[in-house]
Amino acid sequence: MTAAKKPAILEGIKVIDLTSVVFGPLATQMLGDLGADVIKVEAPEGDLLRQVQPSNNKLMGAAFLGTNRNKRSVVLDLKTETGRGQLLKLLTDADVMISSIRPAALARLSLDPETLRRENPDLITVSATGYNQDGPYAAKPAFDDIVQSVSGLASLATLRDPDAAPEYAPTILADKLGGVTAAYAMVAALLHRERTGEAQHVEVPMFETLASFLLAEHLDGATFEETPQDFGYARMLVPHRRPVQTADGYITILPYTNMQWARFFEAIGRDDMIDHIWVTDMDARSRNIGAVYDMVAQLARTQPTDHWLDLMEQADIPAMPVRNLSDLPDDPHLAATGFFQQVDHPTEGAIWTTKPPVRFSATPARHDHRPAPRLGEHSDEILGPSER
Repeated sequence: MTAAKKPAILEGIKVIDLTSVVFGPLATQMLGDLGADVIKVEAPEGDLLRQVQPSNNKLMGAAFLGTNRNKRSVVLDLKTETGRGQLLKLLTDADVMISSIRPAALARLSLDPETLRRENPDLITVSATGYNQDGPYAAKPAFDDIVQSVSGLASLATLRDPDAAPEYAPTILADKLGGVTAAYAMVAALLHRERTGEAQHVEVPMFETLASFLLAEHLDGATFEETPQDFGYARMLVPHRRPVQTADGYITILPYTNMQWARFFEAIGRDDMIDHIWVTDMDARSRNIGAVYDMVAQLARTQPTDHWLDLMEQADIPAMPVRNLSDLPDDPHLAATGFFQQVDHPTEGAIWTTKPPVRFSATPARHDHRPAPRLGEHSDEILGPSER
């Protein structure tokens, strides 16, 4: 059997997707890449992300194309009895239903987990929420910028400089991290059902997901305090932790271990530093990491980027040039691995996409099985012409 014909790992799993924008759709795209049959249920006006520009055609924006491959689209108006009935019919043999509709609204529609599992005991239900539903924020709306603010992400720069203004990360980090978390949570729930026969409800709150992610290192000294106060991992917050300027560009040079720092100073002819406490003692280096990074920054300006890349490779020191996003299609590694792929979309023509980053030797993921669907493209296929 050739690699192209091997079954995908989630083949035979049916996912009903009642999510929109990025959080939920990224999660279900990941399951679709792994072979699941993802049915995207859209309101008559469609997923809001369809309208986000740029686009070649109406309701087919680039961001929508990037988060909705390997899905089929059906239009249902869940505000009507007919639409709810059609959804319930789809759920009778589904494995997973994921929704970003607020749980209270789902309950008003009789689409809450308990009601649905009475009809399909094997159904795993997933709620992609803004906040844990046990807390006072439960009913609040949540978008990426909102969660970046309340989680502490937007104010990380103020830990480095108290006079700095809070700012958002220039990527939809809360949504995308939530999507990745929801994807692994669904797969874990499927594994649990496979082992025990028990379906369950899963809640993935964006706020707690991002806060937990940030505090993996930034809980720092607060870990040991009776009242947590000393937040912020110092190495991440020193002003000199940034790409350094070379004679003709920018580069990241990152010795990390004692041996790497010793090789770094040996490579640049600073033998006087090899036995320095900043090199031989990681604790001392950490407490003076700003000064250490400043030494690297001052040295980097003396030579062009290629010189540093060659020298660091010879010394086995981690180093890479700073790329712009527009540089990535020409990156030799990404080119060699076929990371960027151009596929033919039936309405949008030739579009660029990226391969799933995880590689399975026996059950390959897929990026070109089914292009992102037009609004309601598969309604007849899924519901039958008489049901529309």
